[in-house]
Amino acid sequence: MTRCASVTLALAFTVGALATPPAAAQLQRPFPATALRGDLRFEQPPQVVLNGQAARLAPGARIRGADNLLRLSGGLVGQSYTVHYTVDPYGLLMDVWLLSDAERARQPWPRTPAEAAAWRFNPAAQAWSKP
Repeated sequence: MTRCASVTLALAFTVGALATPPAAAQLQRPFPATALRGDLRFEQPPQVVLNGQAARLAPGARIRGADNLLRLSGGLVGQSYTVHYTVDPYGLLMDVWLLSDAERARQPWPRTPAEAAAWRFNPAAQAWSKP
């Protein structure tokens, strides 16, 4: 009897686990108010092209994929993405988030510091509004 109950329980757990959508599909990443949107092409590390201009990744820069896992810049050479990014005090890219389709569709999002200063950010909704 006990063995049948444990097999039934294990089967029920397996079916429940398979029916649950993956965590990445449910993920809403919290972006800081200082994050700007841009188009980024990865060159030979630490070189990148941000919005058509040469730029560099900061030492210790963090690049997160759409699944929020860390990516290495060397594995992204030659690829282009729409990203959210922050810069350090020296103007180097510090945090980079490769955007999912849902995040890319979230509009508007500032592309320049001047836009970010003029717009209003709601961190709970992860949304910007123009005045």
